[in-house]
Amino acid sequence: MDLLVERTAAEILGSHRIMALSTIRPDGWPQTTLVGYANDGATLYFVVYRASQKFRNIAAEPRVSLAIGEEPRDMHVAQAVYAGAIAGEITDPDERRRAWDLIGRRHTNLASASLPDPAETAIMQAKCRHLSVVDYTRGLGHTDAVTLGED
Repeated sequence: MDLLVERTAAEILGSHRIMALSTIRPDGWPQTTLVGYANDGATLYFVVYRASQKFRNIAAEPRVSLAIGEEPRDMHVAQAVYAGAIAGEITDPDERRRAWDLIGRRHTNLASASLPDPAETAIMQAKCRHLSVVDYTRGLGHTDAVTLGED
């Protein structure tokens, strides 16, 4: 990934807290929900309830799609990240704690909260594989797409 695209993606991922996350339902239809997240590079972390359809959808089909951005004051400054990612639960206790700490730093309302009960919630990670960066500051319609990992 060229340096400008990498820097732009990092700025967008690091400056937002909410993403649209799309999963595939058992009937084949997509389901999109808004989810709070934190990231470390192109790996995003989020929490879901085990009883949720989102958790069941990811368990059945780990390929997800996500979108992060905001409505710009002027289309000439629009920037967003769209990605195809592989999502899954973090089961290692140390990795769960690290992910929760990242989430707490991004979502200050959770900073003093204790690690969620793993019987009720799952801390998930989504590792971006296909990443598109929309950056209209480089011209209307400008998009760079890269593949970050193997399918």
